[in-house]
Amino acid sequence: MGSRSGARRALVTGGAGFIGSHLVAGLVAEGWVVRVFDDLSSGREANLADVGDAVELIRGDVRDEQALARAADGIEVVFHQAALASVPLSIAEPLRTHSVNVDGTLHVLEAARRAGVRRVVYAASSSAYGDGEELPKLETMPANPLSPYALQKHAGELYCCLYTSLYRLETVALRYFNIFGPRQDPKSEYAAVIPRFICAALAGEGATIFGDGEQTRDFAFVQDAVRANLLAADAERAPGAVINVATGCRTSLNELWHAIRGITGVRAEARHAPARPGDVRASVADLSRARELLGFEPAVDLQEGLRRTAEHFTKNPHCMGR
Repeated sequence: MGSRSGARRALVTGGAGFIGSHLVAGLVAEGWVVRVFDDLSSGREANLADVGDAVELIRGDVRDEQALARAADGIEVVFHQAALASVPLSIAEPLRTHSVNVDGTLHVLEAARRAGVRRVVYAASSSAYGDGEELPKLETMPANPLSPYALQKHAGELYCCLYTSLYRLETVALRYFNIFGPRQDPKSEYAAVIPRFICAALAGEGATIFGDGEQTRDFAFVQDAVRANLLAADAERAPGAVINVATGCRTSLNELWHAIRGITGVRAEARHAPARPGDVRASVADLSRARELLGFEPAVDLQEGLRRTAEHFTKNPHCMGR
């Protein structure tokens, strides 16, 4: 670990992944000494190239009790980003995703408790809301998971709340909506919609939209998610809370493809495929609690976020397998 006296020390699980690597960079920029814990199954060391020697990387699995104990030693705040983050994958492989997403989260919480960590900030998911008709989504609504992934991430929230009430370990669960940005993997079979759409457009092809395209999402740029994490590390009234992280704006997939066509100049029309099981029809966040407990406001709108993301993929064509 770094030797800067008085510097704050953070552990980021999944810190070589998409959101995790952006969070690591944000922490380093704020003067934190950062340790990354990642099995590199989906994360990449190259994602940490911008921070270079400023971070310590420990390769390990969140289900490995001894490795986590070493990683949590001397840490003030754990940012738990590691997960198998895919609804379709969880439907295909519920046991494996449960093992990582639920057992792994419990191992992280227990390692943090035993190491005397002050706070754990947990990457939760808006998929916990399910497909209720009431919008916007409020954290007080009952969970209604439609997939193993959604249930697994909600179980992690419940464990966080339990560890706060039972063991006095401060925890904050950030319910991410649809986070996007540079470094998001477009090549995976289970890739998120924005990198898939952008890569299709840059290749001059039409995107594939599952269903009629009128399903809506709340897309938030990754730098806003980073800021929410940094705020959650210290917010006095946040421990024990579940907090939405999003923009509060609804965008349909058809509107999304139209915006990406405008940015990239592609003329191709989208192709429609059958809707996928487990997909939510409509989603948009209420940000009242985020504003009240974190002082959070989204700073990057969808158009600007899409522009930055498309620019990243244009400059890094290897990301698209080219």
